[in-house]
This record gives sequence, C-alpha cells and structure tokens, in this order.
Amino acid sequence: MTNPEKSFRVGLIGTGRISDIYLKTLKKYKGVDVTACGSLNLEESKAKAAEYSIPKVATPEEIIADPDIDGILNLTIPAAHANVSMAALNAGKHVYSEKPLVSDLADGRRILDRAADLGLAVGNAPDTFLGGRWQAVRKLIDQGVIGRPTGVMAFVGTHGTERHHPNPDFYYQAGGGPMLDLGPYYLSAMVFCLGPLKRVAGLSNRAFQTREIENGPRQGFQMPVEVDTHVQGLLEFETGVVGSITMSFDVWDSETPRFEIYGENGVICVPDPDPVHGANIFQGEVWYRTRETSRWSHQPRPMGRDAWQVAENTHGLNEDSRGIGLIEMVDAIRHQRAPRCSGELAFHVLEAMHGILDSPQRGRFVDLTSRPPEIEILPEQTAKGMTCLF
Repeated sequence: MTNPEKSFRVGLIGTGRISDIYLKTLKKYKGVDVTACGSLNLEESKAKAAEYSIPKVATPEEIIADPDIDGILNLTIPAAHANVSMAALNAGKHVYSEKPLVSDLADGRRILDRAADLGLAVGNAPDTFLGGRWQAVRKLIDQGVIGRPTGVMAFVGTHGTERHHPNPDFYYQAGGGPMLDLGPYYLSAMVFCLGPLKRVAGLSNRAFQTREIENGPRQGFQMPVEVDTHVQGLLEFETGVVGSITMSFDVWDSETPRFEIYGENGVICVPDPDPVHGANIFQGEVWYRTRETSRWSHQPRPMGRDAWQVAENTHGLNEDSRGIGLIEMVDAIRHQRAPRCSGELAFHVLEAMHGILDSPQRGRFVDLTSRPPEIEILPEQTAKGMTCLF
C-alpha cells in the first residue's frame, strides 16, 4: 500500500486493557482507521467497539480473513502473538504487535522470514523510544555532549502486576516475567541510543512460588509462579559500550529506578523511568551533567535535581502515545522504507532477553546473531499538529 490518499484499515485483535491507549492514540491521526475489532471475548470487543466507534466486531479468524483490512494490530497475550501474526501474514496483511514480538525465538525468525518472502511489514512495540524523552537522550549523544559513550545502566524494581491487573496470571507463566515484560522498553531504548548488542549474560531467581491476586473478582486467588521474577543482565554492545539491566517483580520499593548513560565527558540520566509506577516513558525530563558540572568538581554546588542540566525535548511526542509505532510503520510502508519500530529490532531485543535468561544454564556469555537496521532520530518538532505525523 503506497497511496497516501488511501486510509490504512486496521483490524484489532485483542481488546483488553492495553487496547484503550492504542485506540485513543490512533483516533488522533489521519490515514489509519480501526475498522474491526475482536478477541476471544466478543462481549468485551462489542463494548470496546461502541466506546471507540469501531464499525465491525468479529472473531479473530474473521478479521484476519477480511479482504478489506490492510493490517492487523495484535494486542493478544504474548503466548498468542506468534499464531496471530503468522496467520495475518499468510492472509497478506501487515502486522504490528504488542511486545514482546513472540515468546519463542524460532517463531520470531519464522515470522520475519515469512514477512520478507511476502513483502509485508512487521512492526512491534515498544514505540516509547519515539517519545520526546528518549529522542532527547539520542540527540545529546549525537551532539557529543557526553563524549563517547562507555557504559549504560537500567533498573526497574516493582512488585509485580497482581495489585492492579485483574488477570495477571500470564505475567508469571512461560513467556512472561519481568525481563520479557519490562525489558523491551529499556533494551529498545539502549539499541536506539547506542546501537546493536554483541553479547549478553545474566542471573535470575524468584522470591515466591505462588502469588496472590490483590484486586478484582479473583482477589485472593493464588497463582503459580513458573518463571524467575528478579533478573539481572550484563550487556556488551558492538561499539564496546558495556552495561547492566535489572528487571524485577520482587522489589517492594527502591531509590534506584533510573536509566543512565555514561560517557567520556559526562552522564545522561532518565530519572524514574518505570512504566508501571507513575512516570510515562514517552515523556519526562532528561538530566545531564558534563565534566564542568559533575559532582567531582572541587567547587561547592547544590546536589539533587537543581544541579543537573535538563535537555530540551523538541523531538518526538511528549504524551502517552502507545500505538504511534503503527502510525510510523504505515508511513514507512507508504514510502517504502524500514519502520523505526521494526520486527528486526524487536527480534534483536528478544534474542538479548532470551540470552540473559538462558546464560546461567549455558554457563557463559551468549553471542547475538541478529543485527537490526540503524534507527534514525525523528525530525525536529515531529509531534506538532497531531494529524498525520510523518
């Protein structure tokens, strides 16, 4: 589909909680229309269609088979991603999915190969690195503000999803866990800012064998925990940057949550980057210090937030805009270029996460075989207008 005058028609499969922010975002932009929605729970889908004026409710199979639909927005649970995405590709439709791309690496490779064979696009969340906060980080790096990057660190500590999600079981089953749930946000941002990963390693454990749902109609139900829920990873990038990543569902509270990049001449800090508790990671301040303003100066100066410089967020979006990656993918299809939130990036991140989780059994670092295309920073003032961004 290359005609910019023709609307890109989307079939939404999966109408749970996450679909609301996608539908709110997509309604703000011209050229992309959700024309059908469905899930295993058609009553839920009917309510969603009524709320967002979606013309058609149908089963997932009917949506995939619909010849009037150009692409599938796959918001099913991770365990269903592969089957839905492959069925959509086989029906001649482009696919954009929630993260992670799939649960199994072999499935991910099959999806990318099938899309390439058919000339179809595969896009994938997270698209949060298109937000002003992360675009500002990349801009600082490109401008050489901190010199050559040498290190990176990300830490997100929460106590799981059972306090706010009424059906959190899948977070603790095979294909779930904090690394596969939260890791894509931070690893995607790292690859966007620092380039591809070369090798990874990790350690993990779990605090509980069962967890109690603390809200909704199933409150008090005990869920089995099948995956490790506290994961620490070591990272080496192709550029020589080294880093660490900690993703946990076993932390009651912490002063550590942040994302930092260290360079020869300074440091960039994204304070409180946690997507679960409060700060939405599309937006928010980016702090930085340089050699001249660092804490190791011999001159007295204030500490804390006022001691940092704040980067201007003039690129990307500065509000919660999950789903903007689909808008960008449609523009990429129309202009015959690779999408920024590409399946190749999602597969690279997935391979890194599996490497972190698998390395204790292997007893060594895991070399990555995938290499995503370079991701360009967004043009200046991209978010203005709120019609069709690109």
